[in-house]
Amino acid sequence: MTLIDGLGYLASTLVLLTFCMGTMLWLRGIAICSNLAFIGYGFGAGLYPVLTLHLILLPLNVWILMRMALLLRKANLAAATDLSPAWLQPFMRAKRFKAGEAIFQKGDYADSLYMIASGAIRLPEIDQGLSAGELFGEVGLFSVERRRTQTAIAATDVELLWMTEGELKKLCERNPGLSLYFLRLTATRMTANAARASSQLLAESSA
Repeated sequence: MTLIDGLGYLASTLVLLTFCMGTMLWLRGIAICSNLAFIGYGFGAGLYPVLTLHLILLPLNVWILMRMALLLRKANLAAATDLSPAWLQPFMRAKRFKAGEAIFQKGDYADSLYMIASGAIRLPEIDQGLSAGELFGEVGLFSVERRRTQTAIAATDVELLWMTEGELKKLCERNPGLSLYFLRLTATRMTANAARASSQLLAESSA
């Protein structure tokens, strides 16, 4: 078996290995090795369609791997710290609301995640205010019914950053660490809401 034949078998084996990878980072890494092996095989064997294809795929796989590694680093940092959502901003778009406008009503279909860039939001059902830097709307997105559990009203003129449920889902699919982040955030929010409701009931019963 010649060196060129060996490169061909190696490239084919690496392609097979991509179907056995458990994470996207490993899959892309093996795919890059496969591209390199196919480039050597295509050049040595004079298979120029194969060579051209993998010369195109190689930079594409490298670019995707770099993006995924950066996203993983940001997600791991977020999951290990204070649940700061600042790293989500590059993926979000801006939208403004006037004071008194409803961002959404309780029972509405949940299709977006929001973060407050400036101003304040009021959740009247639980008499809670949210300020700049806070996320909201995630509970409805992750609920089975996909319905808003609270009404959100602009307490002042506000600028919101938002992303769709589909965009958030894609980020979570690329890195399961993001799902852990939102699990922690949702659990923290629901625990705080339950504690607030318990305190209100206790105050009403004592009155």
